[in-house]
Amino acid sequence: PMHDTSKTRFKKTFRQLLFGFVLLFIFRLLYGYTTVTDSDSLDINFVNETGSSSRNYATDKIALKKTSMEPPSGGQPQAKELNQKYEKIASVRSKTSRFEQDEAQAKRRIKDFGAVIQYEQNSGNPGSRTRQLQVGIQPEKFDSFYLDIQKIGSVLSKQVTKTDKTNEYRQLNAQVTSLEKVRGALMDLKGKGGRIDEYIGLENRILEIEEQLQELGVKIGNYDEENEFCTVKFALQEGQQKKITFLHRLKVALEWAAKYYLIIITGLCVALFVANLLLIVLDKLGVLSNSSNKPS
Repeated sequence: PMHDTSKTRFKKTFRQLLFGFVLLFIFRLLYGYTTVTDSDSLDINFVNETGSSSRNYATDKIALKKTSMEPPSGGQPQAKELNQKYEKIASVRSKTSRFEQDEAQAKRRIKDFGAVIQYEQNSGNPGSRTRQLQVGIQPEKFDSFYLDIQKIGSVLSKQVTKTDKTNEYRQLNAQVTSLEKVRGALMDLKGKGGRIDEYIGLENRILEIEEQLQELGVKIGNYDEENEFCTVKFALQEGQQKKITFLHRLKVALEWAAKYYLIIITGLCVALFVANLLLIVLDKLGVLSNSSNKPS
């Protein structure tokens, strides 16, 4: 009977340990299907603001209804139009084994949409080449082009960011107004005459203001409705898209589950050993027996 009890206990313990291992294995196997491996990442630094001096801005016309108590003579509330200046940037990263064909296809689509290549960077040797393009696209064509460019190669990542630039635009205009007032005041002083050194100082200061106004004029010019563009950054990397087989996932899951299950079991055994050793020490010191013999 003692032998049968030990055998039954061993079977029960073995089944529990096996069940725990199977649970850990299934968890790792499912986890492998939900994560992106490093082989699917794009190992390049994408085009950023420092890579191109071109900044694209666009305008949204927002109609605001007038909320005054007295309507105008026509009896209908007047709508006020607000121009929101914004910067809209899309980033698309793709990988392809048909590098030259897909690169040519990307440039054909840019031409078909009437877009402009504002920045281009080519790098790498055959087999591991990379092309990065910054494209200026008309705001009304942005969404269509963004979806169309994703049909080239296998998309690894994509992102769209829209940033309001209305305040920056207003600040630039305010700076221009302020500098023009200063320039006008200096021109008045120059007309009143004075010493040669004062005259030269005024001329130099006026020239500095003129340079600042020219720089601000260029920045404000980027916001002109005639020059309105949104930005699409497209990166194409050459290489095969690696497919992970089920057998490989099975092997990785088994190895991972065996490793970490052994760590867990070892940790539990150590914890039980330390706890048992602590109980023995306390029993030898008489702590447990004293506490149990205390009168209630």
